[in-house]
Amino acid sequence: MSDSKFVLNRAGVAELMKSSEMQAILKDKATAIRNQCGDGYEQDIYVGKNRANAMVSAETIKAKRSNAKHNVLLKAVNAAHD
Repeated sequence: MSDSKFVLNRAGVAELMKSSEMQAILKDKATAIRNQCGDGYEQDIYVGKNRANAMVSAETIKAKRSNAKHNVLLKAVNAAHD
């Protein structure tokens, strides 16, 4: 048996999670989700304290009502994972 020990480089992980490459991946995923939702939905990407974040939201009244009634965003997220 080996006496190896794994030490996570937390600064490196934090840098990776905020990197432009990660932001590009998130942008692609958010775009796919937004495209599946249809009109009235918008996406945004921002870098937080620990990582980059992507967000898709209903912006118009019509989209908000549709999302409330049909769970459009949830269905789009689930379809993006398949």
